[in-house]
Amino acid sequence: MSVSNILYLSIISGAFPVIAAIYNYRHLDKVLKIVAAFLLISVLLDWGLEIASHHHVTNNFPAIHLFIAVNVLFFGAVYYYAFFSPLLKKIAIVLIAAALLAMICSTVFIEDIWEYPSVSNTILSLLLIFFSLVYFYQLFTRQEFVHIEKQGLFWVNAGILFYYSTNIFLFMLFQRMLSEHQEDFYIIHNVTNIIANIIFSVGLLCKPQTTA
Repeated sequence: MSVSNILYLSIISGAFPVIAAIYNYRHLDKVLKIVAAFLLISVLLDWGLEIASHHHVTNNFPAIHLFIAVNVLFFGAVYYYAFFSPLLKKIAIVLIAAALLAMICSTVFIEDIWEYPSVSNTILSLLLIFFSLVYFYQLFTRQEFVHIEKQGLFWVNAGILFYYSTNIFLFMLFQRMLSEHQEDFYIIHNVTNIIANIIFSVGLLCKPQTTA
């Protein structure tokens, strides 16, 4: 399969979790509705960037800068509500604010808005990897018995951990990989995006489960 075909499949795959969310919307709790809203924004951005590229828009990096900030806000809200401990909720707020501040400083002093936000994407990846690992720890150490594989947020969290832990080094080394291994970069990123969207879809199709 060619790189362009994988790219188009990656863009199309963004619709999978949105369709799943629409189909299962009445069963989604507040946290999963936030996830669904973010994924809708994500697929619209992907499609918009693809349309823009066909109209000879050569630099879409400002949109990516903005989208990274949207990631922080949406997933920050997801984990704020997902964490049980008041202390973890406070830590989440501090880390979200610190991440946004670091991204602003990076944009002003390191990578301007017309450059790929490698630093900001790395910060986002570190933040979400940390949140996802904390959520898994919280989930696996609960006192009550829960079918974790039937919990929608379990799958969403798995998708987040998979996507960002796989791509973090691509984001960190973006400039070098784009000049020397551009094809490899896009293949790895697009394949992981497809897999993550499938995992998100599974989570958004889960029905509410009661604890025992």
